Amino acid sequence: MVIDFLEILKVTFLGIIEGITEWLPISSTGHMLLVDEFVQLNVSDSFKEMFFVVIQLGAILAVVILFWRKMWPFQLKDKTQPVVKKQTLSLWLKVVIACIPGAVVTLLFDNFIEAHLHTPIVIASTLIFYGLAFILVESWNKMRTPRIKTLEDIDYKTALFIGLFQILSIIPGTSRSGATIIGALLIGVSRVAAAEFTFFLAVPVMFGLSGFKLLKFGFHFTPTELLILVIGMAVAFVVSLIVIKFLMGYIRKHDFKVFGVYRILLGFAVLAYFLFRG
Repeated sequence: MVIDFLEILKVTFLGIIEGITEWLPISSTGHMLLVDEFVQLNVSDSFKEMFFVVIQLGAILAVVILFWRKMWPFQLKDKTQPVVKKQTLSLWLKVVIACIPGAVVTLLFDNFIEAHLHTPIVIASTLIFYGLAFILVESWNKMRTPRIKTLEDIDYKTALFIGLFQILSIIPGTSRSGATIIGALLIGVSRVAAAEFTFFLAVPVMFGLSGFKLLKFGFHFTPTELLILVIGMAVAFVVSLIVIKFLMGYIRKHDFKVFGVYRILLGFAVLAYFLFRG
């Protein structure tokens, strides 16, 4: 098994991009597709399509590691307490409910979206649109007090509404975390609770979507393809550990407007580049 050193550098760079953009509300898929215009892996189109999704499993593993105590619904240490943590189990049921709308829409429209919407113009437009949305929602949110302040306060109805907002993220450039956070803020969830619920929601969503893409691609990897996938996931995992800790600290003191501004600037830069390039 031989892999060119340049390809290792490319996939490492893509892993860094994935680890940063998966958790910040700036669209990981959008960034990966844009970076692919300039840093192209020497692989087949079908593998690349799968890689851009499955690499996100590395980022998801970082969430599992950092939030393991909150995520694991069982305990054996305290004999005076039930083995099943009912609050955690209830939270996972809410996550499942929130996953249903996005799963249905993805199964119905995935092929259409890949064929028609994975374009720089679509990505740039959604970057700009949701950048403006973040600024407007945060400005409006300053005049309100969140009615749901912690992760545990999210009820089943709120979880479903957040899941409906996640449908928007199937459009490249939207950002899965961005769509769910905007939706959560609009219905009165605090920034910290919205971000934490987004992390929980990412686990089944990305495992399910990655499994879906793997089944479409098949499991006939070449040794080089397998190595590229493993390196990308490993880099995304390490970078995600750092980014998640940064984000949770940042949003306790700041709002999301800076990410809105970044999205708008990047969106216009992308539009200008591809329009002038012709």
